[in-house]
Formats: sequence, structure tokens, C-alpha cells
Amino acid sequence: MTSTDRALIELDRALGSGRVLTDPELLPRYAVDESEVPPHLPDAVVRAQSSADVAHVMRICAEHAVPVTPRAGGTGRTGGAVPLAGGIVLAFEAMNRIKGIEARDLIAVVEPGVITGDLHDAVEELGLFYPPDPNSLKSCALGGNVAENAGGPRALRYGSTRDYVLGMNVVSADGTELQLGKRTVKGVTGYDLTSLLVGSEGTLAITTEITLKLLPKPQAVATILALLPSLPSAGLAVTEVLQRGILPRCLELLDEATLSIVRPLSSLPLSDSARALLLIELDGDEVALDAQLERAGNALQGAGASEVLVARHSGDRERLWAARRELSRALRQRARYKLAEDVVVPRTKISDLIDACRSISERNAVYMPAYGHAGDGNIHVNFLWDEPSQEPAVKRAIQQVFEQVIALGGTLTGEHGIGVLKAPYLPLEQAPALIALQERVKDLFDPKHILNPGKIFPTHLQRVHRSC
Repeated sequence: MTSTDRALIELDRALGSGRVLTDPELLPRYAVDESEVPPHLPDAVVRAQSSADVAHVMRICAEHAVPVTPRAGGTGRTGGAVPLAGGIVLAFEAMNRIKGIEARDLIAVVEPGVITGDLHDAVEELGLFYPPDPNSLKSCALGGNVAENAGGPRALRYGSTRDYVLGMNVVSADGTELQLGKRTVKGVTGYDLTSLLVGSEGTLAITTEITLKLLPKPQAVATILALLPSLPSAGLAVTEVLQRGILPRCLELLDEATLSIVRPLSSLPLSDSARALLLIELDGDEVALDAQLERAGNALQGAGASEVLVARHSGDRERLWAARRELSRALRQRARYKLAEDVVVPRTKISDLIDACRSISERNAVYMPAYGHAGDGNIHVNFLWDEPSQEPAVKRAIQQVFEQVIALGGTLTGEHGIGVLKAPYLPLEQAPALIALQERVKDLFDPKHILNPGKIFPTHLQRVHRSC
């Protein structure tokens, strides 16, 4: 009997019959996420229903040195929820309660399996607002958002998930239950372990409850769609909007290749002569919004926009956003294989990055449309190909893009995490001493390396591959 077999027997006794799933027909669902990481079957799945369940799992798995991969919505793009080393997948779909919304204190307390869009709907019914809005908000879960420090288009004005996590209940690698952070807006007692765990990709502890900061819901929202004659003119428009004292909540860019994909999807008349598209969303009170719209419109026209569309009502705004929201799916349908790398460069370097991507695309014969959050420099560079024989060229192109990003003063990821796919490239951005320091932090939290093994660090990924 293996250590995993013994752990499964103990888990079945501790959690009750039927809670530990080993059905071969069920396991493949938990072997993948929405990344291109190949499937890895777990030995079993535990659907946690409480923090006590999680503590039982971690105590037993720590005793037997069985790997544990936490999984919330399974919508990650870098393989964070793929159980590379087998073992247990700890699934949170049953821990999906909004435990409380305290309107006067502007906080919400949620379990990790709550779907992000469901929280949006619940708080907005009360006149409140939770800003982080990853593109997969209708299917991604807040536990995964915390693990990846998810962002989204509204991050330009409002920030990412870390800016809204006040506190967390977590279970450590040895099964200890801990309460981190606070329920107040201010507080500097001890080390800020809450911020450390946000974005740690499930490698340090497992989240069982999250206390989130809310905001009052903006009174009014308006969306602007602008068509521009070139990428540099789009870059100028972004600069002009910001320099006029306007901080949009969203400022999205589509390059020429991506715009060509959007045209047939859109019900809007998108001119064939346009070479870039900007989507800008503003919010605030009604009077201030009118003034912002006027200044933004002047900035866009000054940058050479050929057409500017404005929508104030929700249905009209959704019409402007519709093609952008379907873009990732549309790109996936264009080729047999697709990878998307979310990288970040200074705003002023976006044109340089996309120009470099165009050269890399031609050099490697890989189709590479790009789009993303122009306001904060977070660009999603896509790699599309049809034949397995093209994979070496794709890998060269990815390496070259990452090298260019670092040369432009950027970073390898803005909101998708490192996970499996970007782990080999971590040394491009971080010095060996810095990586070693982070590995010592990992060793302190998880000395047996059972929490989400193989993620973030290249040496950990290599260790898992050798053991497999």
C-alpha cells in the first residue's frame, strides 16, 4: 500500500463516505484547467465543504507527504490548477456561499468557490461595487482570483484583487487554521501576510474565507469606442486622455490583427481603414461624467480618431463591449492551438512592444495578434498555430517576446500568474538571489513541498517532472 493509498483511507474515515472521489470518469475533469498544460490525473478529488474539511485534508496529506492542488473555478491560463504531481485535488465548488455583505462597513465575506460575477450582482443590488473584473468573471471563482491576484479591464482605475482583500482565513500546509488580516480599512499589526498570500498561486496556504473591501456603486457609467488610423495614434490618444486629468476605469486596445478578427463579430460599422481600436469606460456622478466625456472626446479627435461612438445606457454599452468580450474565444477558433501571454510594459512602450511582436511574428512565421489593457500596459500577446511541427517556432517566439518585454522595462505577467507555463522564464526577470529568497519563504510555509508542487519556480517544476 502506497502513502497515497493510506492517506485516502484516512481521508475517507475523517470526511465521511462519498466525500473522497476516485471515480475514473470524474477525475479527468480535474486534470486540466483553461491553460494549454497537458492533463495530469489526480489520485483523488476532495470536494471541501468547510474549513474543517480543508484542515483534515492538509493534516493527513502532510503526514503522508501527499501533494495537494487547490482548485476554485479552474479557469486559470498558466496551469495553476493542474495537479502536476497527482495526489489530491482540493475542490471548492461546494464552498460557494456569500456569508455576509455589510453595507455600512463596505465589506463582504465570501467562501473561495463564489463565482466573481455572482458577487458583482449581489453587491450591486445593494448599491455597492466590487471592482475587479477578470474577463472570465461569469465562471471564475474568488479563491482563484485571490491566488492569481486577478485584475481585469477596471484595474486601471480601481486596482487588482490584492487591493480589495482585507483579510483571509487560511489553512497551512500542516493543517493549522489561521486568521489573517483585518476587517477594517486600516491596520498595520505585524507582517502583512494577507498581501503575501494574494498572488501566491496556492503554494503557501489554502484560502477558506475571504473578507473583501467594497465601494459605493458609481452613479453613472459611459463607454467610448474609438477607431484610430495607426497604433502610434492610439498610443497618443491614451496619453492625451490621461494627461487631461481623466482616469478611466477601463482603457482597452486592439491592434490591427485583432481588429480584423473583431470586425465580423461586431454589429458595429468598424471601418476597414482603422488600424487600432480603443474602448474607454468612464464612471462617476452624472455631472462630472458629462465633463469627462467631452474632454475624452477632444483628446481622441486630437489624436486622429476617425470615429468616436459613445454609449450611456447599459444595453448600448454592452453592444460596444460585446466583440471584445468574445475575443479570446474567437481567437481560439482561428487555429488548432492557441497560447496567450499576458505581459506588462510601461504605457509609453506599448507601441514598441507590438511593433516587436510584429517582427517576431514574421521572423518565426507565427500568427501573433495582440490586445489588452492599454491604460496599465498589460497586453495579451496571442500565439496561434495549426501544426504540431510549428511548436518549436512558437517557443522561440514566446522566448523572444519575453526578452523584449524585460528589455522594455516590463514584467512577465500582469494577472495570469506564473503557474507552470511561465516558470521556465522566471530567471529572465528575477535574479538568482531573489528567486532563492522566495524559495526559502516557500520552504518555511510548506517544508514538505506538498502545496501545489511544480508551480512558479523552475527548480520546483523540474523536480516534479523528474518524480513523474
